[in-house]
Amino acid sequence: MVKNFIPYGKQWIDEQDVKEAAKILRTDWITQGPVIEKFEHAIANYCGASYGVAVASGTAALHAAYAVAGIGQGDEVITSPLTFAATANGVVYCGGKPVFADIQEDTLTIDPREIEKKITKRTKAIAPVDFAGHPCEYNKILQIAKKHKLLVIEDAAHALGSEYRGKKIGSFADLTILSFHPVKTITTGEGGMILTNHKDLYEKLKVFRHHGIVKKPEQGGWYYEIEHPGYNYRITDFQCALGLSQFRKLPRFIKRRKEIVARYDAAFQDEEALIIPKEKSYVEAVYHIYVVQLRLEKLQAGRREIFEALQKRGIGCQVHYVPVHFQPFYQKTFGYQRGDFPVAERYYEGALTLPLFPKMTDAQVEKVIRTVRSIIRFNRK
Repeated sequence: MVKNFIPYGKQWIDEQDVKEAAKILRTDWITQGPVIEKFEHAIANYCGASYGVAVASGTAALHAAYAVAGIGQGDEVITSPLTFAATANGVVYCGGKPVFADIQEDTLTIDPREIEKKITKRTKAIAPVDFAGHPCEYNKILQIAKKHKLLVIEDAAHALGSEYRGKKIGSFADLTILSFHPVKTITTGEGGMILTNHKDLYEKLKVFRHHGIVKKPEQGGWYYEIEHPGYNYRITDFQCALGLSQFRKLPRFIKRRKEIVARYDAAFQDEEALIIPKEKSYVEAVYHIYVVQLRLEKLQAGRREIFEALQKRGIGCQVHYVPVHFQPFYQKTFGYQRGDFPVAERYYEGALTLPLFPKMTDAQVEKVIRTVRSIIRFNRK
């Protein structure tokens, strides 16, 4: 490992976070206790949702959301090919088929025009992805969903704290999922949450995360029934205590992310070999990641050479993501192939994620800028 290596993302756990989690470890309830509900209420209230259900991971949140939405054998869910595989995998877990729709070139989020083209009699839901923290075009997506009587299941794993037309992400869709993985805006170690305004879906989610168990006290204090098997997707109280402590710092975390993004934008905006992220005027993005695109036609080196040069000089760049339809499983199972989604594929060919996390120092930000500039300029045609 290179000395003073800067990762692309990293959690920021301070002593207060440790104390809050440790406090719960000294109590009687370390799982299935009251702190989980406090965390759920805090996040739901912040996002403007009626209910929140915390689960073991963002992937568990996706699976649970699709399951309670009634996605089953042969049902189709339209989503973006530019996402982490869990967005699509969750549909497969339920027996459904992920149907990809290409992205918009500027925001890298799903293109509403492409959604319309993909709707069939089997379509049951739309699963837009707030890529890098930039909200999708929800006015248009919700209109399409209403017209075709479809559910909207928002993958907001990148977007806690983002705003669309003055409202926080989490209150638009029928179901919204969040992730609390260490590289996300706040962390519980692993963890996720589903937000909804529908009481019936909320009740189903609570049952689904606990094996499908429904208690029947009228038949005895011990008695329960399982009508539909669920999963053990529970989260612990000490994780949620950490989450609450992190949540109190969310405004500070978001502010620091935006400061770093502003510095990157200023440094790279005139670099002809780079395309920097674009943010719509009616959006406030939290920038889970900062993705640039290499203009390969202006460079002597390919993306892999640039990537490896940055890594060797201590810059932990990454690529988000290999398009899901490139994966062998999706090609063999559903017949997808390269060339199906040209906008997402053009983006991927030059995509490069630069380090961005609240604990980054100004010196680290400057090191990233200097190193990127140096390598890009050395390799310009």
